[in-house]
Amino acid sequence: MSELIDNVSWNDRHLYKVREQRLPQSVEAVNLEPEKLRPEIEPWLTALFQSEHLSLLLGAGISSAAHWIAQRRAGAGMEKIPFTAFQSQINSAINSSAVKSGRGTPNIEDQIRICNELIKGLEIYILSNVYGAKKIKKELAKFERELNDGLTSFANLVLECERNIINSENAQQAAEYLMSFLISFASRSATRERLNIFTTNYDRIVEYGSELAGIRLIDRFVGTVNPVFRSSRVEVDMHYNPPGIRGEPRYLEGVVQFTKLHGSLDWSIKNEIVRRYALPYGATDIRTYLDGDSKNLLIYPNASKDKETAEYPYIELFRDFAASVCRANSTVVVYGYSFGDDHINRVIEDMLTIPSTHLVIVSFDDQGDRIKRFYERVKRQAQISLLIGKHFGDLRTLVDNYLPKPAIDRTTIKMADLMKARGFATPNLDHADGNS
Repeated sequence: MSELIDNVSWNDRHLYKVREQRLPQSVEAVNLEPEKLRPEIEPWLTALFQSEHLSLLLGAGISSAAHWIAQRRAGAGMEKIPFTAFQSQINSAINSSAVKSGRGTPNIEDQIRICNELIKGLEIYILSNVYGAKKIKKELAKFERELNDGLTSFANLVLECERNIINSENAQQAAEYLMSFLISFASRSATRERLNIFTTNYDRIVEYGSELAGIRLIDRFVGTVNPVFRSSRVEVDMHYNPPGIRGEPRYLEGVVQFTKLHGSLDWSIKNEIVRRYALPYGATDIRTYLDGDSKNLLIYPNASKDKETAEYPYIELFRDFAASVCRANSTVVVYGYSFGDDHINRVIEDMLTIPSTHLVIVSFDDQGDRIKRFYERVKRQAQISLLIGKHFGDLRTLVDNYLPKPAIDRTTIKMADLMKARGFATPNLDHADGNS
């Protein structure tokens, strides 16, 4: 299969690489039979999910997958903001930025980043009272209004996708698959380190699914009425005291450490304090709930003109990301992330320099061949498992056939150990329905 690595795009193909396979295996669409692929893939993922340290990195693909189940169509994209002021300069800069980052096609994040740099530069320029400064100042004010309106429209578009997921005829089915997906990862023994979930999404799809599944999320926010982001990372966890048992409390199951690397629709910053404000899931208009204009909205890269504010709290979040994944015996599962962010890719590359770490990439496609380029560049093929293509990336197919059983099932494990001790063959259990 070496021609798949060297000469052929991975996009619009079905590829998988697990266990001792040295190269990705290509599967024709007509030969995609889950009952044949499951014995290869599911036990391997089950073993990896019980690594000493387990992290799940989610991109826009998880929101698109849930939206597709609910609405049978894709959700919000990363469309650019239409500008009338400085339009040609912005378009030229974002195209160059997207090419350098390997993303190819620029999106709204490239646009916001360039807009922030342009605003900062123009503000410095007009301070010297140069010729034409008055005209530039007027254009700059117009430009800032367009950026603020564009951010508001983008936030409302994301909220519309949240609304579509919960208000469709298939809302129950989408919720069930989302819950099963999250529980498959969160179902770790309480004696092991907690699952770490990282996401680049601004929406609250993970929070929504976790709440339905009874998963408790622990993040850096402290408080109930008006939670505040804290820089100090205190190792907070949840315990309980078993009735009738004296001694140390036991860890509560279904607890997850949660980090939103690019901020969230319900985060705002004012007076250098980051807060999570009350924004209903799928709200109609974010301006009804946001304290101030959209410049206070904390999504990466945010529209704040203050450099120190722009770095905070993202620098704290990425410190958590690097500290969590760059450890021995660590497994990172990536779903729906297109490897288009260099600052995230760099951390994953550093992780793979540790021989005992492993990376699992699950993706619906590979647009721009970014996953393929990352795979070839890191030179750590033995530490990477792949599940790429519409078959493997489909949330329903993945949950029904390839992910571990979404439960902490000690009874099955004990039964298998008992039968092995008695000399019987270990039963081949179908985790989908529990029948042998």
